[in-house]
Amino acid sequence: MSQENKKSNVIAIVAMCFLFAMISFVTNLAAPIGNVWKAQGLSNMEAMLGNFMNFFAYLFMGIPAGKMLESIGYKKTALTAMVVGIVGLFVQYMGGQVDPSMGFAVYLLGAFICGFCVCMLNTVVNPMLNLLGGGGNKGNQLIQIGGSLNSLAGTLTPLFVGMLIGTITADTKLGDVSSLLFVAMGVFAVAFVIIFFTAIPEPHLKKGGDKEAKVKDAHSAWSFRHFVMGAVAIALYVGVETGIPGTLNLWLADPEVGLGREGAAAIAGGLAGFYWLLMMFGRMASSAISGSVSSKTQLTVCASVAIVFILLAIFLPDTITVSAPAFANFEFSMEVVPASALFLVLCGCCTSVMWGGIFNLAVEGLGKYTASASGIFMMMVFGGGILPLVQNFVADQAGFAISYIVPLLAVGYILFYAVIGCKNVNKDIPVE
Repeated sequence: MSQENKKSNVIAIVAMCFLFAMISFVTNLAAPIGNVWKAQGLSNMEAMLGNFMNFFAYLFMGIPAGKMLESIGYKKTALTAMVVGIVGLFVQYMGGQVDPSMGFAVYLLGAFICGFCVCMLNTVVNPMLNLLGGGGNKGNQLIQIGGSLNSLAGTLTPLFVGMLIGTITADTKLGDVSSLLFVAMGVFAVAFVIIFFTAIPEPHLKKGGDKEAKVKDAHSAWSFRHFVMGAVAIALYVGVETGIPGTLNLWLADPEVGLGREGAAAIAGGLAGFYWLLMMFGRMASSAISGSVSSKTQLTVCASVAIVFILLAIFLPDTITVSAPAFANFEFSMEVVPASALFLVLCGCCTSVMWGGIFNLAVEGLGKYTASASGIFMMMVFGGGILPLVQNFVADQAGFAISYIVPLLAVGYILFYAVIGCKNVNKDIPVE
C-alpha cells in the first residue's frame, strides 16, 4: 500500500470514529430526558417513548440506508445524516417551546427524525471500519476503537443531562436541558464540514452503467443462517445496551422508589454515565486484544459474566448498599447506592464488546452481501426501542428490579449465538 493510501485510510478511520461518537451522543439524550417528561406525570414506559421513537426509526430506515450506501456512497450518506440530525434536534427543542399539551408529541417527532440520522450514520461507520481493517479480527479491532469514542460520548450525555436537571420536581421542564440540544446541533454542523472535506473510500458505490448491478442475485444476506441469527442478536443487544442504564436512570431518580434525596437525578445520570464509561474501557481493552483473541471468545465470556451481574442485581435487596462515584451539584462525590445498581453499571464492561463481536461474526463470509447486510442490521436496531419499552412496562407492573428479567433473557440468547448460532453453515453460496 502506498504512503498516500495509508494516509487516506488514517483520515477515513478518524472520520468514521468521530461519527461513531456522534451516534451515541444523539441516541443517549433520549433516556435521561425521559426523566423530564416523567416529572410531568408520565409512567416509566411512557417516559421511554422518546428512546422508542429514536430506535423505531431504524425499522423504516435500515434497508433504505443500506441502499443509500450502495447508490450514493459512504460520504454523501453521512452528510445527509448530518442535516437530518440537525433538523431532528431542533424539532426536539421545539417540543419544549410549544403548548404543553402538544409538547411531548413534538418532542417524539424530533426523536423519530433523529433516529433516521443515527441509522444512516451507523450504516456508514460499521462496514467502513470493518473494511478499513481488512475484516476478521483486525476489522473488529477498528470497530472496538470507534466504539470506545462512542462510549465516551455515551458517558457524558446522561451525566450532563442529570447535572442540568439536578433534582426531579413538578417544575422540571425540557428547557432545563435545551442547551445540550444546541450543543448537539453545533457538533453536527462541525462534523458536516469535517466529513465534507475528508476523502472517503467508496468500494461499494454502484456505477450507473454497471450491468451487473441490474442483475437480480439468487441469494442475499438473508440466505446465511448465521447472519439471520446475528440480526436477531443485534436487536436484542441494543435493547440490553440501552435498557440497562436507561431504566437504572429512571429507577434511581424516581422520587418514591429511587434514591430519595436531593440531587438524585444528577447521581442517577452520573451512574448511567459510568456504565457508558465502562463500555469505553471495555472497548479499548477489546481493541487491544482483538488481534489475537477471537470475537467468538470475547462474546462468550462477556455474555456469561453479564448474566451473573444481572442475576445479582435482580435478587440483591435494596438494603445492601455500596459507595459509588457520582456527580451531584456539579461536584464529584462518593454516593451510597444499592449494590444492585453497581452490578448493573458493571454490565457496561460486558456489553462493550457485544456490538462489534456480533457484527463481526454475522458478516463473516458474506463478501459482496456485506453492504446490504449492514442495512439489515440497522433495521434490527429497532430492538433498542422495543426492549426498554417492554422492560419499563414490567417495571410499572412489578418493580424495577424484576424488570431486569427482560435484558437477562436477551443476554441468554446472545450467549447462545456466540456459542452455537454464529457458525457459517452456508459456505456453498458464492460471495465474490
